[in-house]
Amino acid sequence: MKAVILAGGKGTRGRPYTDYFPKAMTPINGKPLVDYIVNYLKSFRFIDEIIIISDYTGLGGQIKNYFNDHHNRTKITFVQDSQMGTGGDLLHIEKNLKSETEFILWFVDNLCAIDLKKMKNTFKEKNSIVCIATRTKRKEETGFAIVNDGIITEFQEKPRVTLPMAECLGIYICGIEIINRIKEKGKRREINLSFDVLQSLSKEKKISAYDIGNIDWLDAESPVTLERNRTTVKKIIKQMGL
Repeated sequence: MKAVILAGGKGTRGRPYTDYFPKAMTPINGKPLVDYIVNYLKSFRFIDEIIIISDYTGLGGQIKNYFNDHHNRTKITFVQDSQMGTGGDLLHIEKNLKSETEFILWFVDNLCAIDLKKMKNTFKEKNSIVCIATRTKRKEETGFAIVNDGIITEFQEKPRVTLPMAECLGIYICGIEIINRIKEKGKRREINLSFDVLQSLSKEKKISAYDIGNIDWLDAESPVTLERNRTTVKKIIKQMGL
C-alpha cells in the first residue's frame, strides 16, 4: 500500500515563516514536521512506498534536499505538484498508483498518532470509496463557563468538549476509484477534492468516517501553533513512538 503526503500548499496561515520555508519543513525539536509523518508512516508494515507531492521548483526543494541528506530514500518518491488543486495532484500521480486498490492520503499539516490499521479496516468494512479521519471531541484552548441568568455558576479551564458535528481531519484512505471520480469533473484549471468530489460521494453514502476517539490531533498550521501547543505536540510525538 502506498501513502501520499500532500505538501504543496502555500502555507498562507504560517506567514511570514512560510515565505522562507514550506509548511512541511516547520521545525519540531530540530526536525521538520514532514520527517515525523514519514517515519510514522514507515512504522506500518503494509505501507511500502511514500509519495511526497510538493513544488520542488520552489521552496519545496528544501524537502527533497532534507531527505537526500538525512534519510534512507528507498521508500520515498518525490513528485512535482500539479498546481491544479488536490484533485489535480491525485490525477497527476495516477501512474504511480496503477497497481494499487487503495492508498493513504495525508495532508502534511496533520499531526496525529492515528491507528491506520484500524482505519483501513473501517474503510473496507463500510465498502467505501473514501474513509476520512474524524473526531467528535476536542480540547479547547480557552476557559469556558456555565452561565445562568448572567451569573457564572461553573468555570472549566480548557475542557474537552463534545462537538455538535464530526470534525474532518486531513487524513484519508482512498480507493483507487477516486481517480475516475476526479476525471468525471472534466478538464478544469483546478479541482478541489473536498468541494468538487467528496460532496457528491457523501450523497451516495460512499464515504466512511474513522473516529480517532480521545487521541490527540493537531493542525500544524504554523510555527506559532506548534509552539503554543508544545505539550500536545510532545504528547503526539510520543504516541507516534518517535
